Amino acid sequence: MVYSWYTPWWGAKIGVLPGEDHMLMRPWGIEAHGQVRANADPELWAMPAIFQPFMWTYFTVCLLALALSLFISRTISLGRFKLPVATLLILFVGLSYIVAVVLAYVIGEWRAEVAGSAFVGEATVTHAMTGNKLKMEGYLKVGYYYALAAGAVLVVIALLRGLFVRRT
Repeated sequence: MVYSWYTPWWGAKIGVLPGEDHMLMRPWGIEAHGQVRANADPELWAMPAIFQPFMWTYFTVCLLALALSLFISRTISLGRFKLPVATLLILFVGLSYIVAVVLAYVIGEWRAEVAGSAFVGEATVTHAMTGNKLKMEGYLKVGYYYALAAGAVLVVIALLRGLFVRRT
């Protein structure tokens, strides 16, 4: 989970600019590099100011929940079922991480549509100030798939935890 948090989830290449990854999406926001940052309207790609602190707080809470799950041995009784709190914490973190990854894709699609572009695939974008048409290619990076897999692995670990944890 930690590795996927620091690995970019999405990248974009502007056809007329040299190099790769002129824009990168990480869980805490979108980074624009070089000429894109200097010439593009931040309203098209920047996230609200509260977004970055919120996402870092979310990440910290998830890591604390996973750390707490190593030491807590309490159970919650739901009728005939007794569920360990540690299992619920791991399950919550896994499911919330999957939701965060899916939401990142949905928000990216929505923001790209507002900007007149495509989130994944090739698109022709008209520069707002000059009217020039630019070819842009957006693609999901390996970090996106790592994040999706991390959430799924945490869900599986939560479901199979009882097979590996010794009960006293």
